Amino acid sequence: MYSTNTIMRKILVIGSGKSTSYLIKYLLDKSVSENLHITIGDIDINHAKKLIRSHKNASAITLDVFDRASYVEAIKDVDIVVSMLPARFHTEVAKDCIRFRKHLVTASYVSEEMQALDVEAKANGLVFMNEIGVDPGIDHMSAMQIIDGIRSKGGKIILFESFTGGLVAPESDNNLWNYKFTWNPRNVVVAGQGGAAKFLQEGTYKYIPYNRLFRRTEFFDIAGYGQFEGYANRDSLKYQSVYGLDNVKTLYRGTMRRIGFSRAWNIFVQLGLTDDSYEIDDSANMSYRDFINAFLPYSPTDSVELKLRHALKIDQDDIVWDKLLELDLFNADKKVGLDKATPAQILQKILEDKWSLNHEDKDMIVMYHKFGYELNGENHQIDSTMVTLGEDQTYTAMAKTVGLPVAIATLAILNKKITTPGVQIPITPEVYNPILEELKDYGIKFTEKEVPYLGYNPLNV
Repeated sequence: MYSTNTIMRKILVIGSGKSTSYLIKYLLDKSVSENLHITIGDIDINHAKKLIRSHKNASAITLDVFDRASYVEAIKDVDIVVSMLPARFHTEVAKDCIRFRKHLVTASYVSEEMQALDVEAKANGLVFMNEIGVDPGIDHMSAMQIIDGIRSKGGKIILFESFTGGLVAPESDNNLWNYKFTWNPRNVVVAGQGGAAKFLQEGTYKYIPYNRLFRRTEFFDIAGYGQFEGYANRDSLKYQSVYGLDNVKTLYRGTMRRIGFSRAWNIFVQLGLTDDSYEIDDSANMSYRDFINAFLPYSPTDSVELKLRHALKIDQDDIVWDKLLELDLFNADKKVGLDKATPAQILQKILEDKWSLNHEDKDMIVMYHKFGYELNGENHQIDSTMVTLGEDQTYTAMAKTVGLPVAIATLAILNKKITTPGVQIPITPEVYNPILEELKDYGIKFTEKEVPYLGYNPLNV
């Protein structure tokens, strides 16, 4: 749809990292018909320039988030701000958006500090849209669309499960773990730490401590893509009230991996290699083999390999053992090369050697929702799935599913299609209906299927 607005509208995008390629491309593609000028602010102006490619309706500026004066001047001159910075920086940007009465869009979780700005945002008629990426974001919108649809028929939600995974695409899946880093490697290494995972099962609160998290998994099939497993997020109940599921019997949110990943990853957890709470002495001069040996008992005769297998009861013909060997963990020549590193940092370094995407590799986002509901005295179930594949290392599936919802929401706010003010997430029809509909044009769409109601019936939980 072409805008009748003849005034150039100005958008500031702060940050030009991996998630911004589709976001910027979308806005540039719409810039002529929608009368947009997009300014990309980043500490690395050359990276920003690569993304705008000398487009006449875009400009790149050097913007240092630690230099408040630089981004304050940029915010004053625009109509809406998109913050693609790390989450901890959003609040300061948001305060200046209130000061200068600018709308704000982020893909990050709403922090307590951001939520505290809700009253001021509403008083100034400002839309502060958060959690509008993939997870959180597309998961919210797709779930709430179905939940609201069930309720409109008079149905009562009794079960909701939701899983998302950033994985390697099938054609680029060439290691035994069926996994490569498609996002921040650190988040993968420290996933699940900081407390027990909490969820609701058949009306009972359940808890999974970190040391058991990767051995309590749920299995499911995605048509055309095979089997996956999911492990629990730390707090599955965070959105219970937000989604209006206060009376639901089962509520479980988790992260998806290929079958077998979690059992192998649990080896690292049991050894203590994911610990980020202390530094290892002389870590820079350690070999990979030294690092593994540091967590095993002393033996004057047994090899590091034998000690590890005995300690964790791994048979030599177990696929888990092959997965460990594939990572080159026992190499005595490779040096860690990180000074005063934590175990988690060293493990990340080792994994990045093997799990970094090659230039020709593609990534994949997979999402799965399960809805159980009661209608007219009978129980029903809807399974909803979405798979999106990346194009290359710039236009990745992760960038697509994070950046496009952000971009579409930004334009919708500018065009006054989203007008409800305040700090919010995309759980209302005003937001999710048009965004989900437009995402279909870019291949991001869900397949919904009515299946026999199975209740909460995972294989391993």
